[in-house]
Amino acid sequence: MTNKYLTKFTSTYFSFLILTIVTMVSGCSHYPIEQGQQYLDGPLPANFNLSQPHLGIPVNVDDYLEQVSIIKQTSPSLYKKNKAIYQAIEQWIKSGFTTNELNQVGLSSYQLLGKDDMGNVHLTGYYTPVIKARRKPDARFRYPLYASPLNWQGTLPTREEIYSGVFDGRNLELAYTQSLIDNFIMEVQGSGYIDFENNQSLVFFGYSGKNGHPYKSIGRLLVEQGEIGRDKMSIQAIKAWADKQNEQTVANLLKQNASVVFFQPQDRGSVVGSTGIPLIAKASVASDQSIIPAGSVMLVDVPLLNHKGIYNGQRELRLMVALDVGGAIKGQHLDIYQGIGEQAGHQAGYYNHYGRVWLVKPPANSHLTSPYN
Repeated sequence: MTNKYLTKFTSTYFSFLILTIVTMVSGCSHYPIEQGQQYLDGPLPANFNLSQPHLGIPVNVDDYLEQVSIIKQTSPSLYKKNKAIYQAIEQWIKSGFTTNELNQVGLSSYQLLGKDDMGNVHLTGYYTPVIKARRKPDARFRYPLYASPLNWQGTLPTREEIYSGVFDGRNLELAYTQSLIDNFIMEVQGSGYIDFENNQSLVFFGYSGKNGHPYKSIGRLLVEQGEIGRDKMSIQAIKAWADKQNEQTVANLLKQNASVVFFQPQDRGSVVGSTGIPLIAKASVASDQSIIPAGSVMLVDVPLLNHKGIYNGQRELRLMVALDVGGAIKGQHLDIYQGIGEQAGHQAGYYNHYGRVWLVKPPANSHLTSPYN
């Protein structure tokens, strides 16, 4: 009798267990993963969650140390503010500790909530383009990049007003390029190198403010208009679309984004963020500084993409420092600096993915001083 009931109970329990597993799997199957999303941690209760990631050692230790060295050289005040953290991480690196051993040097890791409250932080990429230009317009090079207008009375003009010639005769044109869309992409990146093709060095055009009108994503507009599929959206896709259009069609699209960025030629050759600190590729990010203040150090679990921009199922861990901001970088979103030129642009153009992120800092009761305590 006992064996009979035990057999029946075991069979019933086993069936229930299988049903539970199937239900769990089917319940999770609607979660998207094609952009690198992970659901290892379940719903997170707070904006920052104390946890120990078991992810080994970052792949970019040398680049990270170079970035911190540059901070020390160019911004002593920011370095001093975060000195205890930088020194502790350097000790952690030299000791060969892994990510779950940060406590050995008096640090803790706090996982960000993510866009979905499950740890998936939005990761995009930006870069520094190199654009061919002329100092004077001609038949090919006729699309101006502008300096910021000084002593302008009232509200600065919109993109449509600028395209219509409101700046004509004010000597604000810094250079003329071959492409409206290239100019726009340079505005989105915030800076760029200009190649006047005169056998001289490239000229760095740094960010010099904007006109103050709202930013509207042209990528989103193209998706809404059915021109590019949502899953195909990238800088490359936007440029490919623009190459097939006439000038007026491209201009009409861009006018819908009233925001315009102005530039200033600079002698220095380094690309700097909003902090004024030169950036090291894939060791620095733009962040929402109300959440991740300048100088903060993060562990970022980055999904890797193939040459077509598709997530290949592999990931790498990077140490990154928040040294820049961006108009579209709000909330649970990091914009990873990819570097200079075409190859960097290729990577930056494809990144619209998700990764887990941990802010590294001392715990609240630590003897180390921290700007986040």
